Amino acid sequence: MDPHDHDHDLPENPENPENPENEEGELRPGPLWRHALWAVGVTLCGLGLGWAASTFRLGPPEYGIPSAAPGSPWLLLAVCGVTGLAAAALLRATAARVPVYGPGRVGLGIAFLGTRLALGFRPEPAVLGAGAAAALLIAVAWCAYARWTHRGAPPVEA
Repeated sequence: MDPHDHDHDLPENPENPENPENEEGELRPGPLWRHALWAVGVTLCGLGLGWAASTFRLGPPEYGIPSAAPGSPWLLLAVCGVTGLAAAALLRATAARVPVYGPGRVGLGIAFLGTRLALGFRPEPAVLGAGAAAALLIAVAWCAYARWTHRGAPPVEA
């Protein structure tokens, strides 16, 4: 055995979440309050990061890029919050039944990107609705893929 071989440093258990080669999602069963708290937490983190990222834009003022679009952000923030919460709840509900890869990252990304774009550009209601529908469609597609890949496995009893 080569003394410089460091394969023995990796964990032997392929189900270990610390193993970088573990591409499978994991089940997240538990009580309803824990799922609701998770969905709210992911949404609030995404909203906060999106708010912080939308307060500025890169580029000098002589290029005509304003620091942020004018107008009230509260209605946009509410729409992004509801959309992010619906997407996170859908991802968590699916993860309670079948293994879903990265539901937290997907939910956080949906809430973050939606908030960043909505607050940064202040779109019209039709464009905002289309963006919300696209965000929910991404969550539905992610959950459908997880359900499709595990269609032969029995559902987990909570």
